Amino acid sequence: MKPFLILQLRPEDEAADGEYRAILKKGGLDSRRAVRVRLERDGLPEGLSLDDFAGVVVGGGPGCVSDAPEEKSVDEARAEAAMLTLMPEITARDIPFMGCCYGIGILAYHLGGEVSKARYGEPVGPVACEVTEDGARDPLLQGLPRGFNVLVGHKEAVQALPPGTVHLMSSEPCPFQMIRHGENVYATQFHPEADGDVFAERIRVYKHRGYFPPEAADSLTQAVYEADVSTPPDILRRFFSRYG
Repeated sequence: MKPFLILQLRPEDEAADGEYRAILKKGGLDSRRAVRVRLERDGLPEGLSLDDFAGVVVGGGPGCVSDAPEEKSVDEARAEAAMLTLMPEITARDIPFMGCCYGIGILAYHLGGEVSKARYGEPVGPVACEVTEDGARDPLLQGLPRGFNVLVGHKEAVQALPPGTVHLMSSEPCPFQMIRHGENVYATQFHPEADGDVFAERIRVYKHRGYFPPEAADSLTQAVYEADVSTPPDILRRFFSRYG
């Protein structure tokens, strides 16, 4: 069986390692079926072919697609450029793809959608989401509760449904929580791999990255530990099961 390609964009080792462990654990994916690439550090491996993989998963990161080029660090620019080189092939060939948080910005930007900080940013913590009618018919969401909590934390967001996509999930503060392009290219604004432990670690790592006032770290940590976010990992498990 082909492995899945796990692409990461977090320059902080602690956060990147925690995200990778969470993707495997919450998705029920054996590490022997995962090929991990730290894009911000290493870029894309020479000669990489998407034909060698069952699908692609992209994690989150502190960078923003909508930031001006001069505002992006070297690592962030390298990771973003690497992702954007893959998106034409992924969307044209409808290669199985799951973009988490940063990934929805990458997909929307590639498709010509507006990604900005104008509206729909969400503070770190749990938020209630609703599955749309189209979402309820989608293989990754069919049979799941029509409403459940997810963990979020993002400065930018998709401002309108990107061309050629289907709207699958929404929340009151951010209408575009999950979308699909074609039949197999998915992206979420929330983090399907995250639970209280994962987000508590990220709160500690990103305490001074502008997501929240540093003095709010303790209360946010308590909130993510108390949140019931048992449903979102089902989406990740279904993705690996369907395409693996």
